[in-house]
Amino acid sequence: MPTQQEQHSIQAWSLINRKYLGKGIRVKRFRKPSRCQVRNRVLLAVLMANDIKLSQLAEELGVSSRSVSAWVYEGRIPGKKNLDKVCEFLGYPHHILFNRTVTSNSPIICQPSSSRFMRRTLTRSPVDNKILTGLCMVHDLSVSDVSEWMHIHPGTFRKWLHQGTLPSPSFQDRAELFFRIPKSILFADCVLNES
Repeated sequence: MPTQQEQHSIQAWSLINRKYLGKGIRVKRFRKPSRCQVRNRVLLAVLMANDIKLSQLAEELGVSSRSVSAWVYEGRIPGKKNLDKVCEFLGYPHHILFNRTVTSNSPIICQPSSSRFMRRTLTRSPVDNKILTGLCMVHDLSVSDVSEWMHIHPGTFRKWLHQGTLPSPSFQDRAELFFRIPKSILFADCVLNES
């Protein structure tokens, strides 16, 4: 049985712990990757746009979290069975989610200055182009900054994101040049929604 002084000390520590530790800890939904860490930017973009954590995907597919991390951060391509599961779960063909040229090159985009993705982009209206929106989230780019750097009107870029509008070939080339991902992948949502 603790003495009177020990009991007082225990109560004091519990009050201190409640004051500082009882507030809860805010954990970010996704860790902020450094640019050189992400080999499969398209897969991470789709996961971020759909608000699916890597651990959730692993649990859903019945694989380890380490495997899913390797797919995203190391650019590994899963075996046939898991590849089919991922593609079916996310709703994209394997040549979009696990494109060998994109995962092997994984270039860094040429971002002229720092930018910040605004979450309200997702909450204002539904997003039809998940890949393009997710890439803005992966690189933490605001819609207005990207449109300025690509020399297009912000409203035009928002149409690409929210309405899934397929831009003209010249605008597709600009997007491909900026994000360094083939336009067939960048605008796959537009094509998939049409069919």
